[in-house]
Amino acid sequence: MNIDGLKEFCGGDWVKVDARIRAALKSDIALLDSTNEMILSHSGKQLRPLLSLLVAKACSGDSVLPEDSIRVAAAAELLHNATLLHDDVADESDCRRGFPTLNSLMGPSVSVLVGDYWLVSSMNEIRSAEHFGPRLISIFSRTLTHLAEGEMLQLQKAQNGDTCEADYLRIIFSKTASLFEAAALAAAISVNSSPDFEEAVRQYAVSLGIAFQIRDDIFDYSGNTGVGKPTGVDILEQKITMPLLGAFENSTRDEELQIRKMVSEIHEHPEYAGQILDFVAEKNGMEYAEKRLGDYVNGALAAISRLPETRAGEYLGEMTYYVAKRDK
Repeated sequence: MNIDGLKEFCGGDWVKVDARIRAALKSDIALLDSTNEMILSHSGKQLRPLLSLLVAKACSGDSVLPEDSIRVAAAAELLHNATLLHDDVADESDCRRGFPTLNSLMGPSVSVLVGDYWLVSSMNEIRSAEHFGPRLISIFSRTLTHLAEGEMLQLQKAQNGDTCEADYLRIIFSKTASLFEAAALAAAISVNSSPDFEEAVRQYAVSLGIAFQIRDDIFDYSGNTGVGKPTGVDILEQKITMPLLGAFENSTRDEELQIRKMVSEIHEHPEYAGQILDFVAEKNGMEYAEKRLGDYVNGALAAISRLPETRAGEYLGEMTYYVAKRDK
């Protein structure tokens, strides 16, 4: 799948989304305006607004979209980037998407303040919806709750070192898939979809979002240098993700407890990271993670099979395979 091809398919609707994002961020404060422009110049794949547009088109028969669909797509991208700006502070990240973070360039206070600006800009887009406003506001508000809860649960589990697969799935739903869900469900609502279509879209987006994050977590063990972060970062942040959980499935209880202890002590012993990476390789943790990734990919494909046959629906299927197979 080619991202530029998706944008070309969305045509004028994509042009409107891009323009709305830029208009929402415009400020007469030169420093804020130039900072926002810098962030926009490294805007990544923009999967969430594209997901919104494709869902709206799939539910409405590939038609030209109403303005509320454009607002939803723009809001999804604004909110996503707000969370990244905040995450970079929480994780003390120096690099994202292969570029220095705002946190590293201008400090955590600026990153938080700019993140807040993007967050408010996102909610202003939803607040200005002409139709279905209360439902759309409720969806995005619920997502903000999930995002905060996911971050705190991840912190709690990092401190305790006792993350199980159910904990991990709740964390990645809250931190990643919940925004996919909001982007897609709000898009379906914006074109007045049936309850059956709304539910199909919701299930699709949740499965897609979980698959996306599992793939991202696999990168941390893969040695892939094109993803914008070095191998082993999750371990150094005491995050127990699907590859390590998979390795635990193929190990003894004593081996698991030993590795969990090493993760909990990683700040004092960063040299443990290499041993943990070797453990995951020896215990086939990557293979387990790939299998679980496949489960969610299949779930996503099953969900969108309940939508009408449209070109946008075909692109949603291609997006699913892209998420599963991407290398960055």
